Amino acid sequence: MFEPSAVQRAREQYRRRQTVLSVVVAAVSTAVLGGLLLVAITGAPGWARVRESFFDPHTAAEALPAVLHGLWLNVTLLVFCAVGALVLGLALATLRTLRRPVFFPLRALATGYTYTFRGMPLIITLYVFAFGIPGLRLTGTPSVLWLGGAALVLTYAAYIAEVFRAGIESVHPSQRAAARSLGLTYRQTMRHVVLPQAVRRVSPPLLNDLVAMQKDVGLISLAGPVDAIRAAQIQTSVTYNYTPYIVAGVLFVLLAIPLVAVTDWVTLRAARRQSADLGL
Repeated sequence: MFEPSAVQRAREQYRRRQTVLSVVVAAVSTAVLGGLLLVAITGAPGWARVRESFFDPHTAAEALPAVLHGLWLNVTLLVFCAVGALVLGLALATLRTLRRPVFFPLRALATGYTYTFRGMPLIITLYVFAFGIPGLRLTGTPSVLWLGGAALVLTYAAYIAEVFRAGIESVHPSQRAAARSLGLTYRQTMRHVVLPQAVRRVSPPLLNDLVAMQKDVGLISLAGPVDAIRAAQIQTSVTYNYTPYIVAGVLFVLLAIPLVAVTDWVTLRAARRQSADLGL
């Protein structure tokens, strides 16, 4: 059995000591900084009034059930909007990568769409869909919730389309040529060769868009549906205390933590894979 040399053992011990020292230094510096911030905030002249208006435990306990019930609407909306934006974004990215002249109208339409919705503020799109479309008084107009979800899907699909397009164009043309030389059609080449590589490469930015959407689903409250933000607003109008907004914010942060953790893990894994491919 292989036994490490004395030099190797000394090197490993040194690395362990440095790791422990780094952890201790990081913990102490974090504690010191946190203590200074705590003293600075709680020592402010208006801290008592701010604590009463934003951090009242009794008000938070009373508002929590209603805000949690509204959060379920945000989570449901997030799931459906994320799926819709991914599907529409992939379709738009595919249209923008079509090269034949006959597909120019489709490319132009997809390009104009992405330029428009990437430049338009989400809140304006939400107002147009939630209040403008019902104003037409058309038969069969969906509810405000569906119209607000459509605004989210259309806006985020424009961003996701550009992410997918960057991934598709990052695949070397030789792979397309090799697939076509083997007898695969354009559709088969995209499905079995190009898209699997593109999706793997753009997974981190796609997850970042999902995290951003997780926050923006709270804007649906502007259209009227009682989600977490709207429930907090109702509770605030009753108690004249802003603590329910803090409760809603904390719940959104807790909801985002798993998504952010997965995003960081995927990003780290992609970086390690790239380093391994480069032989670093």
